[in-house]
Amino acid sequence: MAEASSRTETANPYAANKARYEALYSGAKAKRRDFSEATGNPAMLDPALVTFRETVPAGWGWSGLVRRGDTMRVVNTGGTAGVSLLLYNADDPTERFNAGDTVKIQWTARLSRGRVLFSDMGRVLASITDDSFGFNDALAGGSTARTNEAKYGNAALRNTRDNFILLAAKHGLSKRDLPPCVTLFAPVGVDASGTLAWQGKGAAAGDYVDLRAELDLLVFVSNAPHPLAPGDYAPKDIELVVWSSPPPGPQDFCRTATEEAQRGFENNEYYLAQGRNAR
Repeated sequence: MAEASSRTETANPYAANKARYEALYSGAKAKRRDFSEATGNPAMLDPALVTFRETVPAGWGWSGLVRRGDTMRVVNTGGTAGVSLLLYNADDPTERFNAGDTVKIQWTARLSRGRVLFSDMGRVLASITDDSFGFNDALAGGSTARTNEAKYGNAALRNTRDNFILLAAKHGLSKRDLPPCVTLFAPVGVDASGTLAWQGKGAAAGDYVDLRAELDLLVFVSNAPHPLAPGDYAPKDIELVVWSSPPPGPQDFCRTATEEAQRGFENNEYYLAQGRNAR
């Protein structure tokens, strides 16, 4: 029997790892709260709370500072097919969004309301406190000149990679400082063949995502379509709204939904206690 088992594992070297993953995932899933409990923010914001508002033209980019405790709402005013973001610790941009850790330690590639965005230092950069669309991609990355040429036959169309390079240069950074991004309003999943694919309809005009800054953040935004989005190249204007959101309480959903998030916020607290990232 032992010899037969050994032959099976040799024939399928991933079987043991898959079984171990499924056992770990089942245990982790059992400890998680129901994400349908996560409540959103008001769709109509009190104008007195709004501190910044900016329109990002179709195909272009934006960068700016979002202070800890404030929330940035990304409004998909025209139903464009994806808006890509990069997040950096404003006090130390060598700490930045880590797509791999964000996905794997929360056991999901479907980032939506109630999830958090981790840095490469194990801290929480931002919480997704609201999401009217419900599907944001951290797997495929943003568009490039090459993907635009392959998809649309035109490498000169504006793309996320080049937008991020330009934004990085404005802040003393370079293309070496560009990690994989998260793309909002992008329903990307894995099909039966194991290939990343756009699944279902994209966002409707007016859909939005709220990101509460958990540290002072330098944010890059690229308003260029996701490389897997169907149809022609047709980005539309988006709106960014920064508002003074209510302080999170001890039972804040994003902070308590998973053990991983709780540890991330503990790392934040230790970091902030050292006098870093303080206003």
